[in-house]
Amino acid sequence: MSNMYGEGRQKHKKIVATNKKLRHDFEVMMSIEAGIVLQGTEVKSLRGGKCTLQDAYAIFPNPYNNEFFLQSFHIAPYDQGNINNHDPMRQRKLLVHQKEAVKLRTQIQEKGLTIMPYSIYFWGPYVKVELCVVRAKKKYDKRETLKERDTERDIRREYRFR
Repeated sequence: MSNMYGEGRQKHKKIVATNKKLRHDFEVMMSIEAGIVLQGTEVKSLRGGKCTLQDAYAIFPNPYNNEFFLQSFHIAPYDQGNINNHDPMRQRKLLVHQKEAVKLRTQIQEKGLTIMPYSIYFWGPYVKVELCVVRAKKKYDKRETLKERDTERDIRREYRFR
């Protein structure tokens, strides 16, 4: 059986951007992969790596349905675009299964958690977003994480020189 890429061709993951501060500032409870609805010029800008995930988060704007959107996700306008170029900060719809959307909605309502994007990447011809359900870390938690990382680094360095 052949797929749309031809016989024997595999999909590969090409990471466009990651939010490295997310794992430092927040405690990740779970992660999920979602599709994203984009316009043509947005995809072209993403192929060039021109996007920022720093302040982005996901919201459920309507309390009556389980559609949710990525807010504050900046994709730079396409350089060769014309008057029909996209708005860099527009809301972008996220695509997940209904069960997953219900699960995410209940978690952020009941437990006071937040949904934030960790990375955006191409999976074959599709653009995917890795979303994380997070809780903010306290200042002492951040210091504890830094101490653990430093001790692990020292232990690895010690074993390397033996």
